[in-house]
Amino acid sequence: MTAKKIGAIAGVAALLGVGGLLGGVLSGGSSSSPVSAGRAEPAVVAADHALSGFSLGDTESLVAQLQSAVRENPGDVQSLTLLGLAYQQRARETGDPAYYVKSEGVLDEALALEPDDLLATSGLGSLALARHDFAGALRLGEKARDLSPDTARNYGVIGDALTELGRYEDAFAAFDRMVALKPGIASYARVSYARELRGDTRGAIQAMELAVDAARGSQEPAAWAMAQLGKLHFAVGERDAAARWYDRALAALPGYVYALEALAHVEGARENYPAAIELARKAVDTIPLPQFVTLLGDLYQVSGQDGLAGEQYDLMDAIHRLLQANGVRSDLEIAAFYADHGIRLPEALELARAGWEERPSITGDDALAWALERNSRCEEALPLSKRALRLGTQDASLFFHRGMIERCLGNRQAAERWLRRALELNPGFSLIWAPVAEALLEEGKA
Repeated sequence: MTAKKIGAIAGVAALLGVGGLLGGVLSGGSSSSPVSAGRAEPAVVAADHALSGFSLGDTESLVAQLQSAVRENPGDVQSLTLLGLAYQQRARETGDPAYYVKSEGVLDEALALEPDDLLATSGLGSLALARHDFAGALRLGEKARDLSPDTARNYGVIGDALTELGRYEDAFAAFDRMVALKPGIASYARVSYARELRGDTRGAIQAMELAVDAARGSQEPAAWAMAQLGKLHFAVGERDAAARWYDRALAALPGYVYALEALAHVEGARENYPAAIELARKAVDTIPLPQFVTLLGDLYQVSGQDGLAGEQYDLMDAIHRLLQANGVRSDLEIAAFYADHGIRLPEALELARAGWEERPSITGDDALAWALERNSRCEEALPLSKRALRLGTQDASLFFHRGMIERCLGNRQAAERWLRRALELNPGFSLIWAPVAEALLEEGKA
């Protein structure tokens, strides 16, 4: 998958976006949040909302309130746990992973006081997902499940972790258990993702439509679900349908940053570069997440503004170092970025290998295969590319990478077939590489 695709896990996760499968990000408050400034609902309600990755309201004010409560009563496990979750939300809202270190500290304090506290355990599981520590997330998710077998969110953490560890049947079983326990936006979204991975795009769209219905009446969750539904349409080349859902997300929550970024992809695919750049710049200015920075750089590059593109690309090294310093494992993401952009290709391969060891998933298989191809080691790349397609996933980037690997090996007919499949599925799958695929097919050089 490209860096863009890895940045969010095949349509549901924001896999470079530092969150779990429901890493909703909001700059500002949500009118329907369960916690707002000056008022706190019961901890379980607030925790459910936060653990889904949605805003707790005025999170900055909430953090200050909870910090004060903890100073007054250091043994208040509930306040410590909510503070840990609020720190994770601040990380999502600001893009600053230093909040993850703070979250870990207070959640560890909570568990030191109450070793079997369910919400603190779930909070650490969510944190492990955010940091791409999927083995740790699985351990914590299973501990939370053992503490409360009928709590649906535990199966979300378990399924998310199993997905990135390549244990798909176990992951899908966890998602099935989650939706049986609590049908809703979080469980429907995971069912949608499971169907997408299996190549059932229409089924994935239907499940995400249920998520949209379940989020009706709530601001940020509705915007998130609409944006995800748009991404599913975009992935199969339905740009107009995608744009309509992004517009609906922005109507539900004006300025919603993920909808802005997604709409920039549509405008970029339409070659309406000025509009795409304006949208991407707004997203970057709001939260400088890696996938936003990469998109803006790519838009500058394809519109002939190489200097501005280089400035964005240079930011990626700083972002990678910042993530690493705060415990976020981003080897696969930076490897895919380097491979896509022809930067430090030997290092890209080294990073991809390291990331693949920790995440032997479709994402890891494809990232390593692509890094190998870019380093002209295509015989090694082919088995990994085949593994990346083992579930029947309909992903144009996967098809493109397979085509380029076949081309590298001199398998011309196979290369042409895979490149054509990529473009037929989604002609705008990549600002950089879709034109390359088109040119190779037109020139008969596939």
